[in-house]
Amino acid sequence: MSRFLGFLLLVISIASCSPYQKAIKSDDVTVKSEMANTMYEKGKYSKAIRLYEQVAPVYRGKPQAERMFYMYSKALYDSKQYYLAGYQLESFVANYPKSEKREEAAFLGAECFYKKSPVYSLDQTDSEKAINKMQKFIDTYPNSEYLPQANVYVKELREKMEKKAFEIAKQYNTISDYKGALKALELFIADYPGTPYKEQALFYRLDSAYKLAINSVEHKKEERLNYAKTTFTNLIKFNSATEFKAQADEMAAGIETELQQFSK
Repeated sequence: MSRFLGFLLLVISIASCSPYQKAIKSDDVTVKSEMANTMYEKGKYSKAIRLYEQVAPVYRGKPQAERMFYMYSKALYDSKQYYLAGYQLESFVANYPKSEKREEAAFLGAECFYKKSPVYSLDQTDSEKAINKMQKFIDTYPNSEYLPQANVYVKELREKMEKKAFEIAKQYNTISDYKGALKALELFIADYPGTPYKEQALFYRLDSAYKLAINSVEHKKEERLNYAKTTFTNLIKFNSATEFKAQADEMAAGIETELQQFSK
């Protein structure tokens, strides 16, 4: 046991005397900065970040600050601390408008918001922010080497938000809130006219309109049946061979049967 404790103390003693530990304890910002860069190059981002954070207040406003803050931002980015990295990269772009690293930092800063974008089923606030940030980058650097990737990100983010919007609209139908479904589906179809979910949206609008109509009070029934009939026509116009044709035809027949009572 005593041998183990002795060995442990020796290891601790050696570690405490390592160049990194010496840099941590040093009052020399040059030593700290050089060691931070060494740790970054070795992929030891947490250690690099700790040192960059120590020297940042001292370097702020000095000529060496540009490189230091760039490396600090990159260390945060490479360690996947995207909230902090995004903030630091945006600060770098704002503080060093003439830096040769500005374009790269602007792209990486926007990319941090893309990295934070969640799966479509979750809240898409970060996705919306990411689109805005990426679009700003595209507008600012229209000839950037990062432009193709930026466009890919924007397309992916928009598709994710589109799917989210459709699933929300569809959910109203699922929970039998047909008034809410009609409103949400109308908005979705208007907001995303070229969506790949349009046929589904048109069908769920028909389904919601039909179910709302046949369960309506008498004085609202005729109007709602006629609206449901219109939604059927819109679906068939969009795709006469729709995958929902059997269900749609059945609802159309039901609509016609119900409307007969009002023609007498």
